[in-house]
Amino acid sequence: MHTVVLIPGDGIGPEVAHAAQRVINSTGLDIRWVEMPAGEAAIATDGDTLPEKTLDAIRTHKVGLKGPVGTPIGKGFRSVNVTLRKKLDLYAAVRPVRNMPNVKTRYDNVDIVIFRENTEGLYSGIENEITAGVVTSMKVCTEKACERIARAAFRYAKARGRKKVTVFHKANIMKLTDGMFIRVAKKVHDEEHPTIAYEELIIDNGCMQLVKDPTRYDVLLMENLYGDLMSDLCAGLVGGLGVVPGANIGDNAAVFEAVHGTAPDIAGKNLANPLACIMSGVMMLNHMADTTGDEACRAAAAKIKHAYDAVLTEGTTLTRDLGGTAGGKEFTDAMVREIQKS
Repeated sequence: MHTVVLIPGDGIGPEVAHAAQRVINSTGLDIRWVEMPAGEAAIATDGDTLPEKTLDAIRTHKVGLKGPVGTPIGKGFRSVNVTLRKKLDLYAAVRPVRNMPNVKTRYDNVDIVIFRENTEGLYSGIENEITAGVVTSMKVCTEKACERIARAAFRYAKARGRKKVTVFHKANIMKLTDGMFIRVAKKVHDEEHPTIAYEELIIDNGCMQLVKDPTRYDVLLMENLYGDLMSDLCAGLVGGLGVVPGANIGDNAAVFEAVHGTAPDIAGKNLANPLACIMSGVMMLNHMADTTGDEACRAAAAKIKHAYDAVLTEGTTLTRDLGGTAGGKEFTDAMVREIQKS
């Protein structure tokens, strides 16, 4: 039996998280779910957006599946997502982006995986007011963090049969911070993975090349801020945040999540598309197979992936955001039926 911490979250979070839970359970995989609070809903019950008991549960069980969460603005609460990454040292944000069946976009054959360093850069949050009207923000870059995110990207590329890793950077301007990032990435490539193609691109040129032809990219590696921006930009190439999964992975724990918002205006109306959270669940199962050696997890992930590809291709049970009329429950029902066929 595997144990997974389930964080339903806020708004549509419980709907999509429980849909993903139901789909995973339908594969027959033996999972014990431990439901824990986070987000705005946790303030009423625990007085904090990220209770220590939730962090402890993830530390204990090593893996979590999270719906979108909200953080009250201007009330002294720190971002739940940022705090999760910091407290659990989830240094690798991983975002696979690919075209989905029957989801029409401007681009075809997009298949990119973004590796974003998740703990440093400008998101370190070190800001100071020098004098009235003058503030500074410090970009932190350490060799240790650069090395481990580079290793994670190259290990992933090797394990998944990926052919190339491209580093986006601005080392022509930020010669020390971004300069360290590309120096360390190249060292990891040359010494540990020389058979994988490697390139470096200044990020503005990389963005131009991306919108001209996204198929030229395979694995993208970058520091925190660039990765945050490029993750959402790349999602737009294939239909938006509703059709891409996300993961935050460290050496001792990992949290998988739908990266879209809480959409409180449609919460409880059976309008939310659970696909991104379900896809994040597939990433979680593959990670569990990698870390525990239990190939039943990988087989379950393959069943789910086949099911959502089949439901999308068939096209009669699509949610409104995908051009259909079905609700999230009906989409989930269709996936479960497809899984039960296999």
